[in-house]
Amino acid sequence: MSKVHVQTTINGEAVEYLCEPQQSFLDVLREDLLKQGTKEGCATGDCGACSVLLDGRLVCACLMLGVEAEGRTLTTIEGIASDDGLHPIQQKFLEHAALQCGICTPGFIVATKALLDKNPNPDETTIRYWLAGNLCRCTGYDKIVRAVQAAAEELAQEA
Repeated sequence: MSKVHVQTTINGEAVEYLCEPQQSFLDVLREDLLKQGTKEGCATGDCGACSVLLDGRLVCACLMLGVEAEGRTLTTIEGIASDDGLHPIQQKFLEHAALQCGICTPGFIVATKALLDKNPNPDETTIRYWLAGNLCRCTGYDKIVRAVQAAAEELAQEA
C-alpha cells in the first residue's frame, strides 16, 4: 500500500507528511512529526490521554486516522502554551498539583481548553461531565477540577 500525502495545520503551522492509510493520527504525531507531548494511554479511545483539538473539537488522536487531518486545523498540547510561557490552564495544573505521572495531563489540559473555549464559566458538574472521557490513575480528580476552576477564573479576569 502506498503512503498518502497529507497537508494540514498543526499548532498554527502548515505541515505536510506522508502516512499509511491505516496509520492513526497519534502515531503520525509521535513517530513521524516527533510531537510527543500527546500521550498514548489505551489506543482505544477510552482514556483521553491522546486528546487533541480538530477544528476546535475535542477528539482522541488514537481513533483518528492520519489521513483525516487533510485540510484540517489541529491543536496538540504543544500548541497550548505560547512563546511567552505556559497557558493559564497549564499554570493552574501546576499550582494545584493536578498531575503526577504525566501520562494523562496533556489530554486533560487539551480537554480543559476545549471546555473553556466553549463554556468560559463552567460549574463543577459541567467540568466533571466534560472531563469524564479523561482517566487519571494517580491524582484523583478533585485537584484537576480545582485547577480547571482556577484557570476559568483567571481567564475570565484576563478577558
